[in-house]
Amino acid sequence: MNELAKMKRVISREIPNAPHEVLLVLDSTTGQNALNQAKLFKETTDVTGIVLTKLDGTARGGIVLAIRNELHLPVKYVGLGEQVDDLRPFEPTEFVYGLFKGLIDVK
Repeated sequence: MNELAKMKRVISREIPNAPHEVLLVLDSTTGQNALNQAKLFKETTDVTGIVLTKLDGTARGGIVLAIRNELHLPVKYVGLGEQVDDLRPFEPTEFVYGLFKGLIDVK
């Protein structure tokens, strides 16, 4: 965490008003540990948003709701595979549908 704080100081010194965006990348399979990570990173780096990876498998990323509720961090992108093109802007409606897929009937 000290290294992250140092990086922020150096960037801010070299580029006025930087960093403009600080995205925390979380593995959707880590569950509750992701909330703890987000808390620590937010204290150190002023995180502005989340990138949630590995949503292409069985992980549903439900911990994002807890992170959003407790830390008020928006989800900006989701990773749906391993290729560069698999990183997509977050679509809340699709995410909620994915969480409840099989439990609700969408017509």
